[in-house]
Formats: sequence, C-alpha cells, structure tokens
Amino acid sequence: MREFFKYVFATVVGIVISTVLLFVFFIVIIVGIVKSSLKEDKVSVSSNSVLYLNLDQVITERTPDDPLSKLPIVGSDEDKSIGFNDLIRALRAAKTDNNIKCVYINVTSPQAGFATMREIRDALLDFKTSKKKIIAYSEVYTQGAYYLASAADKVYLNPEGALEFKGLKSETMFFKGALDKLGIEAQIVRVGNYKSAVEPFFADKMSDKNREQVTVYLQGLYHTFLDGIAKSRNVSAETLNQIADNYKIQQPKDALDYKMVDALKYKDDIIEELKALSGKDKKSNLSTITINAYARNTVKNTGSTSDNKIAVIYANGDITGGEGSDEQIGSERISRTIRKARLDENIKAIVLRVNSPGGSALASDVIWREIVLAKKVKPVIASFGDVAASGGYYIACAADSIIVQPNTITGSIGVFGVIPNFQKLFNEKLGITFDGVKTGKYADIMSTDRPMTPGERLIVQNDVNRVYDSFLTRVADGRKRSKTYIDSIAGGRVWVGTDAVRIGLADRTGSFNDAIISAAKKAKIKDYQVIEYPEMLDPFKSLMESTTDKVRTYYTKQELGANYPIYQQLKSALSRSGIQTRMPFDIKIL
Repeated sequence: MREFFKYVFATVVGIVISTVLLFVFFIVIIVGIVKSSLKEDKVSVSSNSVLYLNLDQVITERTPDDPLSKLPIVGSDEDKSIGFNDLIRALRAAKTDNNIKCVYINVTSPQAGFATMREIRDALLDFKTSKKKIIAYSEVYTQGAYYLASAADKVYLNPEGALEFKGLKSETMFFKGALDKLGIEAQIVRVGNYKSAVEPFFADKMSDKNREQVTVYLQGLYHTFLDGIAKSRNVSAETLNQIADNYKIQQPKDALDYKMVDALKYKDDIIEELKALSGKDKKSNLSTITINAYARNTVKNTGSTSDNKIAVIYANGDITGGEGSDEQIGSERISRTIRKARLDENIKAIVLRVNSPGGSALASDVIWREIVLAKKVKPVIASFGDVAASGGYYIACAADSIIVQPNTITGSIGVFGVIPNFQKLFNEKLGITFDGVKTGKYADIMSTDRPMTPGERLIVQNDVNRVYDSFLTRVADGRKRSKTYIDSIAGGRVWVGTDAVRIGLADRTGSFNDAIISAAKKAKIKDYQVIEYPEMLDPFKSLMESTTDKVRTYYTKQELGANYPIYQQLKSALSRSGIQTRMPFDIKIL
C-alpha cells in the first residue's frame, strides 16, 4: 500500500509538472508567433494588381494592434478589422500607385456606422478621380452595403442574389415588463424631456417626445443615404424613395430593371472583368492585395520631416473614470494625453476625434477641463465620427471648431441617473430580507434593497440638476451662445450633423481630413507631421486576458444566438454607475 501511494504521488507530481511546462511552452510559442507577426515587413505589390476592399470586416476608429488576430484562437477570425483612417489613407495612396490598376469591393453587411461609411464612400469617389475603375460585387447587398457599393463604377449582383432596399428603421428594446416580473424597480432621476436613455426601464413604448426626435433624426440619416446613392447612380432621390417605399426590389431582375445594379453576374464573370481591367490575360492568375495588407505599406503621417506636429487624439467608446482602453474613453488616460500634447511645443494644434455615446458625467468634465486648457495655448479642432453625443459632445464643446459629417449623431445634452430597487426581488422572489443600524438619516442613501425616500430623491434630483446646469454652461461658453438658447435645443434631444450645424452645435460638415487641414490652417503651418494619440495599449500586457475575453464572447454568442444583443444591452445598463451623460440609442443601419 505504501508503494502504491508513492507511485500515485509521483504520478500526480509528474502530471502537475508536465502541465506547467506545457503551459509555459505554449506561452513561449504564442509570444514568438506574436512577435514575428508584429515585425512583419511591408508586403510587396505586384504590377497589374487589384486592390481587394473587404468592407464586411469591423471598421474601427484605429486599426487595432491585436496580435491575437493572426493566432489560431477560437473566434479570432471574427475580429478582423481595420481603422477607417488607415483604409482611407490606403485608398489615397492607391490613386497614384502604378501597380494598382483597379479596386474590387466585396461587401454584404458592413460593420460600420453611418458617418464612417460616409468617410469611406467619399474616399472611393475621390479614388475614381484617378480614372482607375472600381468594381463592386456581392451575392447579397444589405442597405448599408449598397450605400457603399453604389460609389463604384460598376455594381454587380449575383443572378440568384438579393438587394435589400426598404428604408431605415429605428427600434428600441424595452425592459419594463421583464423588470416587473423580476420584482425590480428602476428609479429614474433625469433632466430633459428628450433624454430617453432611461425609457426602456420604466415604460413599454416610446414617449411622444422620443418618437418626435427619432423621426426627425432618422429622416435626416435617410436623406443623406438617398442623396449619396442618387448622385452616384444618376437616379433621383424621389425615385429611390418610391422604390424603397413600395418595396419594388424583390428579385435580382428588379434591381437591374430599376438601374440599381449594372448587371447580374457570377463570380467567375467578375474575375474575368478584373483581369481585363488590371491588364492580365485570361490565362494568367489575378494579382490581388487586400486593403489590410496594403494599408501596412502606407506611411501614417504626411511624409514630412518637419518638427511641426498636429496631434490627433482619439476619444472612442463609452466614457468612464480611470485608464479605460483602446475601445473605451478613460478620463485619466485621455486627459493625460491632452495635457501631454498641450505641453509639447512641437505640437502646434490638436484634433480631438470623438466617436462616443457618452458615459460618466464626472469623467466627461475631467476631459473637458483639459480641452479648455489646451485651447488657451494652441488650436483645438473637434472631428465627430458616427456618434458624438451627450458626454461625447460634452468633452468637445470647448473646441475652437467642431466639424461633423452630415449623418453624425450628436447633441443629446441631458443628464440622468438610475437607482435600481431590488426590494421585491429580494423579499418576495428570493425570501431575502435586510436589517441594520445607522448613525445618520442618509447613511444608507443609494441603497438598492428598498425604494428611495422623498428626501433622497430630492438630493439626487438636485445633483442631476447641478450637472445639467454645468453641462449647459460648458456648451454655452464653448459655442458662444446663451444658456437659455442652449437649453432650448438641449433637453436630451438628438440631432444629425446637418441639423447640428444649422442650430449652432457644430460649425460645418466635413471629413476627418478636413479637420486636420483646418487645424493646420488655424495654427498657420503648412509643413507638418500628423501624430496619433494615445499610444495603443501594449498587446502583450493583456495577451491572456484578451484571449479569455475572445473565447468567452465567442461561446456566449454561440449560446445566445439572436438574443446576444439583449444580453449586451442588459449587461451595459447594469454596469453603469453615477450620474450619466449618455445618448439614448444604439443606432445601426439595417
């Protein structure tokens, strides 16, 4: 028996040691592969090449420095992405690259917002001025896909495919019924009749004010959508509206008859046409290079060696306290970056690139303060992406100038707080009760195991009112308008870019590059470098954490399927704390 236990113990120890060694070996291999991928040289571009533009990948503000994207990790293929600015920069370079003969667009369901698609579409139209051709082909075009593809010289559809063209829709998910069944009360404190971010927690349908603002901004988005297609396809916007309103595109042939596409073709037909456009004979293989690979070849600054610099500071994602991440605006990280740019004498101007629905009111104010200080010593230009609303607008309102896309979503100047009351859930559903003692009347203010008292609600409401008044003051000072006027267009109301310019929340419509040019002009410099901040986070630092998150996300999506967006919204809502300046919607083109 003694010998038996000795062998068992030895076996267990051996297994443990082997497991540890294998784990270390696994990490070493991963790090080696990652380092190799990060040191990847520029790819060579063959003569007579086709630039392959995959617009179904995730299009972000900045190309992520993600070493996991090239590793055989579950779910990593789904995360392939490119920053919109790198994509646009690559298209600009391809205009004058003699090796690039044409562009081939493949798109079915683009993962990008309205303003981002507008930036890309404008870059495609600019590429066409080189007289090089753009060909678009897909088996299925969603509306967002068709908006992008319509910029091409030729738009082709599979003979058995589909083109979706039906108009835009905005839909809000309401949780009140579910919360009632669970015994959870969402106690709402807010300022602004249009601040509808909290409606899903206390109502089961849209309020009249919310329906009004959604109707207005959706029509604004739709106008930009139709106008772009109309100009490219030489069909009036009115005709396009009638086609969509009557759902006239039901079969592939309908798309051809109504001149939405140029021909119905199979993939082999497209390949032959691309060979002809790129100067290849029919027996030769097609030479292609992906936009991702080509973007790695392009220089990120202007190519200038000047000491003069323009700092582009990306503020992307929800606004929160602390460091945040590349996809989240941490007040510490972003304010530190702005401060660094302000103190750097070689940086002559700052472009604040905002793509955010808002978040923490306190964190927004911390970032706003640094913009105010920076503005005193050098020009600060704000460039708005898909969304720059609520807290996203707060952090930029002090800029010298605000440039938006026509279909940017902005405004939403309002404040709210949500304090959940779990009393019925604890008491009646779970049989849990609470009891205790306190030394002050408000020692347990914000408790979630009981409803708020009238006194507590008054305290919270006063705090929300104070934050709202500060918000109005910041905007009024930045936009040089009266608080009374700003209040009349605020109240949580959401606006599209064109309306934001009309009412004075923004200065003009334009692209991200227009903002850089404007910054240089205001700084009175012609020769300069463009430097991007903040520095991307070290990919090795969060290697294992990212791997875990990717695997968890992959299996959660697999398990929940179509219900995954519901899970995301609930998770996001439950994770918020403190007073919020946040946009009321998640907007997607369907």
